[in-house]
Amino acid sequence: MIKHRGFPSRLPGTDYQFTIRRASKSKVTKVIQRERYADRKLSDKIADEAFIQAIWQYFGENEFERGNLDAGRLSWVFGREIKPVGITFDPMSYEAVLRLDKSVSIDSFPRIFETLDV
Repeated sequence: MIKHRGFPSRLPGTDYQFTIRRASKSKVTKVIQRERYADRKLSDKIADEAFIQAIWQYFGENEFERGNLDAGRLSWVFGREIKPVGITFDPMSYEAVLRLDKSVSIDSFPRIFETLDV
């Protein structure tokens, strides 16, 4: 499992995790598409926004391996802002390749891109 050095491990001051420390020896957590409802807690929305901002700053629009990125956090943005690359995507693989969809991310989290002058 590739470790994305320098990627934030969590949302500061919270328990919202962005990365994992070590690979599971028995079972890799599956990345799924979770439904984001309008009545989610503000802290959940802030965590999603901070995660997408970290993805943008670390990878930009380049393809990247899932590696040590937390499956739970990825699942909240998977299928919308984060898309699988290729038809052989394995949601239970640390080597799965993903990409940030900038246009969808701008629609979902416009503040990130306004402050970054993108």
